[in-house]
Amino acid sequence: MTAPLRVVRDADVVRLTLDRPDKGNALAPDLVEALIAAVDSAAHDGTRLLVVAGAGKHLCTGFDLGGLEALSDGDLLLRVVRIEILLQALYVAPYVTLALGTGRVTGAGADIFAACDRRLAIEGSSYTFPGAGFGILLGTGRLAARVGADAARDIVRSGQLLRADAAVRMGLATEHVSADDVEARIAVHAEAARRLDRETVGAIHAVTRRDAADTDLAALVHSASRPGLKDRIVAYRARTLGERSNRKA
Repeated sequence: MTAPLRVVRDADVVRLTLDRPDKGNALAPDLVEALIAAVDSAAHDGTRLLVVAGAGKHLCTGFDLGGLEALSDGDLLLRVVRIEILLQALYVAPYVTLALGTGRVTGAGADIFAACDRRLAIEGSSYTFPGAGFGILLGTGRLAARVGADAARDIVRSGQLLRADAAVRMGLATEHVSADDVEARIAVHAEAARRLDRETVGAIHAVTRRDAADTDLAALVHSASRPGLKDRIVAYRARTLGERSNRKA
């Protein structure tokens, strides 16, 4: 079995590639734990820029619903809490983070994108935050920090799909770039990330972001611990599958 995450270091730049392309890089538990470990490790090994990318077509299509039938509400609660821990680690890391938005960037995948400092919307990418459809508030506070409270409420409540250009206009993405320009932009951001030492970057992130961590975690746990989480996810999945079938028809 191959590892779900590829970690490649080039001097002080580390690239994390979610490596489940056949599953749209959906967040299975082993991938989440590998990401947490890699993000934490980068906090102590001299990393100045951490790049998050996806193998294949998509950055990340969200929460992996495989094996849902065997999971309890408690199992699902633990899984979303661990994703929130990952998001917080990215958000307050003592280095610059850069997400490459490719293909479908959905749910928890879009939350990973929003948690990063620099967010490249690659041509053809799209972004959706459907978590409210099954009653959880994951990453909503960070999304509001990017696009504003009113826009975040509209995005989360409607489940609307944002194309790359719209993501930039709203502030979800910081740049709209072609696939051919990605490596050049990574090099530019790597150089910019070296301007300040890691201690200063960490202090800036701490003073501007850390206070929201407990609030975001509490909101997630409160929403996800409401009885019937699994039933809500099952109903959401059935509804979205039905909508896709109708569109194809």
